Order: sequence, then C-alpha cells, then structure tokens
Amino acid sequence: MVTVIPDYTLLVQMATFIALIFILNYLLYKPILSIIERRKKQLDELENEIKLFKESVDKKAAEYEEKLNNAKTKASDLKKEIIGEGAKQAKDTVDAVRSEIPLMTQEFQKKMDKEMQAARQVLEGQSRKLSLEIAEKVLGRSIQ
Repeated sequence: MVTVIPDYTLLVQMATFIALIFILNYLLYKPILSIIERRKKQLDELENEIKLFKESVDKKAAEYEEKLNNAKTKASDLKKEIIGEGAKQAKDTVDAVRSEIPLMTQEFQKKMDKEMQAARQVLEGQSRKLSLEIAEKVLGRSIQ
C-alpha cells in the first residue's frame, strides 16, 4: 500500500500562480488596457475633428460655389447690359446719321441745281453763239 503524504508545494505553487496573476494584472494588463483606452479616445477625438473639418470644408466649398455662381450671374448681367448699351449707342448713331442724310441730300440737290443753272446759263450763251455760227456757215453770210 502506498501512502500519499500531502505536499504543501502544490498549495504554494497555486498561491504563487494566483499572486502572479494579480501582479501581472496590476503591472501589465491594466496599463495596456488604459493605453488602448486612451488611444481609442484619441482616435474618436481625431475622427470628430476630421468630421468637423470636413463639414467646414464642405460649407466653405458651398459658399465658394455660391459666390462663384453669383459672380457669373453678375458678369452675365453686366455683359448683357454693356451689349445693350452698345446696341443703343449704335442705334443712336445710325439714327443720327439717317437724320443727317436728308439734309445732306437737300444740300447736294441745291448745289446740283446751282451748278445746273450755271451750266445752263453758260450753255445758253454758247448755244446762241454756236447757233449763229452754224446758221452763218449754212447760209454762207453773216446774220445779225
């Protein structure tokens, strides 16, 4: 028959193992968990900052697009206004020239009438002289 003598080394090993678990928990596990928790909080804060920056960028981009569209609209309106003013000025100039055309035509007609009158007088004087010369040559004698 074999008798087993209770050995206290097993209890000492168990107590050492449990003490080691508590010591490792205090020295290793809890600090690692706290570091992981801190990093998780930092990541969450960074994600929130990124989200805020993204919202800010989107807002500024929308404002920029709105200002750009307003500027394009204003430029288009200004362009139309300038084109309208140019067309109005061109029309006014054409109308002014058209109103001057009858006056110029009348002046030209008066000038032409004067020149024709002067030419008639010259031709009338020359035509008498010429007709007398022709008549003298045809008749062969002088006519007075």
